[in-house]
Amino acid sequence: MDQNTIPVSEKFLLTIREASEYFNIGIKYMRRLAEEHGDSFAIRNGNRLLIIRRRFEEYILSRLTGGEGGNRI
Repeated sequence: MDQNTIPVSEKFLLTIREASEYFNIGIKYMRRLAEEHGDSFAIRNGNRLLIIRRRFEEYILSRLTGGEGGNRI
């Protein structure tokens, strides 16, 4: 590992690809989630969508425990 490389588990923001690999979710589904829920766990930097890792973790946990209702992930 390069000295300047930060492990994904320690990053604050993740790209769609990093988040997809880290959370074991398909890239297309990850992008769709980010576009639909941009106000809660995703931000846009130019044309790039970035995932706020901790907020996405909270979102997943809330969906698994029934916090938001609706379909589970």
